[in-house]
Amino acid sequence: MDFVYNNEVLVIQHLQNNYGEYHDFLVLISTVGDPRNIFSVYFPLWFHLNHSVGTKMIWAAVFGDWFNLIFKWILFGQRPYWWVHESHLIQNGSLPHLEQFRITCETGPGSPSGHTMGSSCLWYVMITSVLNSTGLAAFTTDHTSKRFWLLKSCLWTAFWIIQISVCISRVFIATHFPHQVILGLLAGMLVAKTVEHIPSVYNASLKTYIQTSVFLFSVALGFYLLLNLAGTDPLWSVTKAKRWCASPDWIHLDTTPFAGLVRNLGVLFGLGLAVNSEMFIQSCKGKNGHEIRFKLMCVAATLTTLQVYGVVKIPTHTEVLFYILSFCKSASMPLVVVALIPYCVFLMMGHEDRKLV
Repeated sequence: MDFVYNNEVLVIQHLQNNYGEYHDFLVLISTVGDPRNIFSVYFPLWFHLNHSVGTKMIWAAVFGDWFNLIFKWILFGQRPYWWVHESHLIQNGSLPHLEQFRITCETGPGSPSGHTMGSSCLWYVMITSVLNSTGLAAFTTDHTSKRFWLLKSCLWTAFWIIQISVCISRVFIATHFPHQVILGLLAGMLVAKTVEHIPSVYNASLKTYIQTSVFLFSVALGFYLLLNLAGTDPLWSVTKAKRWCASPDWIHLDTTPFAGLVRNLGVLFGLGLAVNSEMFIQSCKGKNGHEIRFKLMCVAATLTTLQVYGVVKIPTHTEVLFYILSFCKSASMPLVVVALIPYCVFLMMGHEDRKLV
């Protein structure tokens, strides 16, 4: 692999040396492609517009990130920003310079890329959902058939433009090698495609949500312990990140392997509580649940409320406490989005209707 890494470092250098003036844009694209945006932006928007799409988005994101963690532990992928300092193929006198940015210093293993995997998984779900909802009526006439194929072409073109941009941005900031982002892109699409063929996720009971969360955590923890017993430190990459990151302030606990696992399982558990709650049934499943006004009010209130989540910072001085609070914070998000806010909007609309009467 060192030979592959050595040649791919040249690609990173080429991007940084020739497209440095676009670094603000590329850093922005990398930030937009962060898998955490699935829960704070895309899911709240899509769930209130279409419950099935929002639910599928969460299941796909959780499974995708879980597989990403397992594959990271299996593949032991290096990251460019630390590999150039430790490779035996590179002599000290010819050490290539790779510029680092505030989002470069991811602490988990590098392969496959979690950003490209999450981004391709998310956008694949959204685009196929739009096409499936419009495709049924597309072949009634030749005119609608042509419009459907035009829409399909535009959406898939947009998909590839977005994914290629995310891939380039992750390589540019020296947090991934090119083959790692390609692997992540393809793996994300595969996970999203697989979840589409599991219809049971749309009407899963709370028991199913809990069992799935426990299963995913148990397998991940078991694999972690197995690696330890085999004499391999699953957190080897954290040590390298701390050693070679240009600034200690760029190292964040929420980029460690277990941070993503805890965050995703918290969201899945919270969604299970929310969709099986009485508040959700009365509001979203009631007569007002299909009204455009109700949906738009929920979207507006949800996106506004979730801005507070970005302000709340979890203390990082103790890892165990961080993981517990991260799980609780993540679980509360779907409860607010799916149950609490729609129920408040439902009560407010009912109060307005009574006043009009």
